Amino acid sequence: MGDSTKKWFSLNLGNSNTKPSGSCGCGNPSGGCGSHNSENADVNAIGEERHKDGFEQVFDVKMDRRSAFKKLTASLMVGAGAVTTSCSVIVGEETKEKAQIDWEEQFKGNYKLMSDEEKNGTVDRLVRSYQLRTGKTISLSSKNAEEDVLFGYAFNISKCQGYMDCVTACVEENNQDRSSQMEYIRIHEMKDGKGFNFNEADDNYYHEVPAEGHFYMGTQCFHCDNPPCVEVCPVQATWREDDGLVVVDYDWCVGCRYCMAACPYDGRRFNWSTPEVPEEEVNKNQHYLGNRMRKKGVVEKCTFCVQRSRAGKNPACVEACPTGARIFGNLLDPDSTIRWVLENKKVFRLKEDLGTEPKFWYFMD
Repeated sequence: MGDSTKKWFSLNLGNSNTKPSGSCGCGNPSGGCGSHNSENADVNAIGEERHKDGFEQVFDVKMDRRSAFKKLTASLMVGAGAVTTSCSVIVGEETKEKAQIDWEEQFKGNYKLMSDEEKNGTVDRLVRSYQLRTGKTISLSSKNAEEDVLFGYAFNISKCQGYMDCVTACVEENNQDRSSQMEYIRIHEMKDGKGFNFNEADDNYYHEVPAEGHFYMGTQCFHCDNPPCVEVCPVQATWREDDGLVVVDYDWCVGCRYCMAACPYDGRRFNWSTPEVPEEEVNKNQHYLGNRMRKKGVVEKCTFCVQRSRAGKNPACVEACPTGARIFGNLLDPDSTIRWVLENKKVFRLKEDLGTEPKFWYFMD
């Protein structure tokens, strides 16, 4: 226990029998520190009355055990770094609020097990935390999956020209780490006549496109109906939502990367360091399960831009594609464009023999 924390205990929770009458412990018996008045004398007397269950009475205020424990812990956090050499503990309201938010965030549960009220509570805390840290406001949603919606995706190989506008839009929309150049989407440049051989594909081409004798094929998370990544997660930090989106609770992820090993489509990314996004580039329209700011040591991935798709919009990659190669929509809507593609085009999926049932199809005109 540090000296400042010991002092906090001495000032606020200590045994008054160990102090001389009329002394606050500052070394000045004349009262020059300003604490020798009737109000602070009462504070020095805390600890004389002990309730039978220990926490019911704290600072002479009746409260339940949970509230008392929160107050004590928050005060310890403040006391460890904020006690001065005088008798006074001067802590700004914002500092105390940050400590309380951090405490509650540390002990929240898995998002998928939260009630709607608990989801709204954690969202409100994160919004307030961001405001306290940066002085700016974000819009953070906890919108659930809607009924009769099952998202699916189709990719037109014959239209993709390898421009990578989709990759850029995805990075910006989803607040991906700039320092590591993280990208959810891969665009593979492949030679004509070689089939879909990803081992021979060039994923980092730096030349004018489209290149003669090549075609382009995009991959990302395919949001499988039978996702192996979900099965191997030891802490249930990833799961499939009712609208088909496979999501991650970043605060529940322990960074074991079993999901990355299990994914047959190279759809997941790991934060080896704290993600860096310049403040002026942060997309402030966020979803708890999507593009909110992540941390070091967790896995993230494409969410079909949940912050957009659940608001009735297309993912950023679909909107940015200059050739119309990307199609997104509700598989349960018989009038949707993606349903028309599935019913009228010769479509296929990668590694169908694995039984993962990806909701991502490829086709050609």
